Amino acid sequence: MDLSYADLTLKFTVGFIFMVIQINLFGKSNLAPTSAIDQLQNYVLGGIVGGMIYNQDISLLQFTMVLLIWTLIVFIAKFLTNHNNLFKKIVQGSPVEVITNGKINVNSALKMGLSASDLAFKLRQSGVNDIRNVKRAIFEQNAQLTVIMKDERNIKYPIVLDGKVNSDELDIIGKDSEWVEEKLAEHNLKISEVYLANYINGKVIAYTY
Repeated sequence: MDLSYADLTLKFTVGFIFMVIQINLFGKSNLAPTSAIDQLQNYVLGGIVGGMIYNQDISLLQFTMVLLIWTLIVFIAKFLTNHNNLFKKIVQGSPVEVITNGKINVNSALKMGLSASDLAFKLRQSGVNDIRNVKRAIFEQNAQLTVIMKDERNIKYPIVLDGKVNSDELDIIGKDSEWVEEKLAEHNLKISEVYLANYINGKVIAYTY
């Protein structure tokens, strides 16, 4: 069957428009993916456009509807990720501490699929020559390694993210959500009002919406 270049051009145009809409609607995070949703958004959107654009059995209306449905699914997933900690952990996972005070948490590293060679490579990328000098090394959701050295000053702990308590960081510093509420109350703030709050050198520094 001969390919209709007019139909192909229209599909390309619609696909391009939806890509621009998703980038502007959901932010620029999918240009440099930091989470599973960002990666999945790119893969599926590319698959939809690339797989359906040359198929003449799929009309322009069907093509547009599929893109609309996928955009709606991503929007709902992003919304739930930002407002529901359980959904966020299921979809994106949680950062895992693989090195604590110079000692490797082997079980945690293996659980995350991080081999010894991968860990060594990531440490070299961070300029680490001696693991004993590492205070904390955290394997992030985007498979990057965040390294904090023992001699590093002004270590910050993000205790509130997007209006939600960051329980993983609170466990590390030995605090709980009640303590966060008390600290924020000193500034006449509630947890839901805080976009980001860091714990630095015994002080809570909060940034509100």
